[in-house]
Amino acid sequence: MDKNDMILVSVDDHIIEPPDMFANYLPAKYADDAPRLVHMDNGADMWKFRDRIIPNVALNAVAGRPKEEYGLEPEGLDEIRPGCYNVDERVKDMNAGGVLAQMNFPSFPGFAARLFATEDADFSLALVQAYNDWHIEEWCGAYPGRFIPMALPVIWDAELCAQEVRRVAKKGVHSLTFTENPAALGYPSFHDDYWEPLWKALVDTNTVLCVHIGSSGRLSIPATDSPPDVMITLQPMNIVSAAADLLWSKPVKKYKDLKIALSEGGTGWIPYFLERVDRTFDMHATWTLQDFGGKLPSEVFREHFLTCFISDPLGVKLRHKIGIDNISWEMDYPHSDSMWPGAPEELGGVFDDEQVPDDEIDKMTHLNAMDWFSFEPFKHVPREKATVGALRAASADHDVTIRALSKHESNAQDKLAAWEQQIKAATGHTRAKK
Repeated sequence: MDKNDMILVSVDDHIIEPPDMFANYLPAKYADDAPRLVHMDNGADMWKFRDRIIPNVALNAVAGRPKEEYGLEPEGLDEIRPGCYNVDERVKDMNAGGVLAQMNFPSFPGFAARLFATEDADFSLALVQAYNDWHIEEWCGAYPGRFIPMALPVIWDAELCAQEVRRVAKKGVHSLTFTENPAALGYPSFHDDYWEPLWKALVDTNTVLCVHIGSSGRLSIPATDSPPDVMITLQPMNIVSAAADLLWSKPVKKYKDLKIALSEGGTGWIPYFLERVDRTFDMHATWTLQDFGGKLPSEVFREHFLTCFISDPLGVKLRHKIGIDNISWEMDYPHSDSMWPGAPEELGGVFDDEQVPDDEIDKMTHLNAMDWFSFEPFKHVPREKATVGALRAASADHDVTIRALSKHESNAQDKLAAWEQQIKAATGHTRAKK
C-alpha cells in the first residue's frame, strides 16, 4: 500500500491541558479550590492543586523539537508546540502528519486521576466530571470524527466509577483510562470483587479499559543509581505484569465481552507471553484451579485484549502470532517516542519491509481501532478525505519544521539533575553518587 493511501487512527496520544479547561465545567462553588496553571520564576508552567505541584516535563511535549531539548526538566507552554494544548493547532498537526484521528490520554491528573482524590468526595467527583465534560465537549467536540473520546475514572470508588462510565457512555464515550496496577495506588487489586460494579458497567456500555504504561505511578528502575536509559527501556515492562494480572483474573473469565487495551505497551513481547501463559496453564492448572471454559489462555487473551504499537518491526513481523484483529497503531504525540510528523513514512517502511497486505494494514492502522472503540469517523469525514495524502494536501502550508523552542539553557547535567529529582519523588531516595 502506498503510504498516501493509508488511513491512520492512533489509539494513544496525549493532551497537555490548557489553563482554562475547568472554567466552563466545574461548579462555581469549587472555582477557588480548582487546579490552576502557575507560571514560575524560571519560566516553567506548572499545575498547582492544593499542596501538589505537577510540572510539564520536557519528554511529555517534544513534538517538533530537536532531541537536544529532550529531558525531564519542567517547561512553559511557550516552549512547546501549540498543538500540545490547543485543539485547533492539534488538528493542524494531525493533518500535516497524515493522521485522521487520535485518542488522547490525560497529563497532569495522572492516567487514573488519582490527583483528584480528596477528603471531599463531592469535590473529587466534580473534578473528574468537569475534566471529562471538557474533554468530550470542548476538545473532542470541536472536531467530530477526529478524536476518540476518553474518560477519567473515579479511581477511589468502584460504584461511582461505574456510574461515571455509564454517564459518559451516553455522550458517546467508550474508552476509560485506568491504572495498570490499582494495588500500587493503594486500592484493591484486579482480583478483588470490589471492582465488580466497574466490570459490569464496562461490559454494559461496550467501553474499553485502557491501561497505560506508567499508570501505576511507579518507575521501573532496578537501582537508585541507574541512568535514565534504564527506566526508559523498561517502561513497557509494567504492561506485561498488568496483562498477566488481568488475564488470570476472574473478570476476564466471567465477562466474555470485557475489552482491555494495553496502551503504549508495544507488541513484540506478545508471542512469547502467549506461549508462556499456555505453558503455565498446561503445567499448573490442576493445582491452581484455573478454568478458561475449555479454551487456552492465549485464545482468551485474543478475545479480550487490544495490543498497541508505535513502530515495532518485530511485532509486525509476528502479527499473526499475536492476532491480526488485536493490534492497533499509536503515534504517542507529543511524547518523545512519537514518530510525528513522519509516521506515514516510518510506518509505511515497516509494512513494506514485511510485505504486509493491504487488508491487514487497514486493520492495524484504523479498522481495529474503530471496531474496539465503537468509533465511526467516516460519518464526519468522507473516507476519500481521510487518507494520509488527502489530509496532508489540505494542510500543505502548516509548518512542521523541527526547531528549538526552549527559552532556557539546559545542559546534560541539568537534565540528569531533573532525573534525580524524579527518582527521589518516586522512591524516596537520592540517586547514589559514584
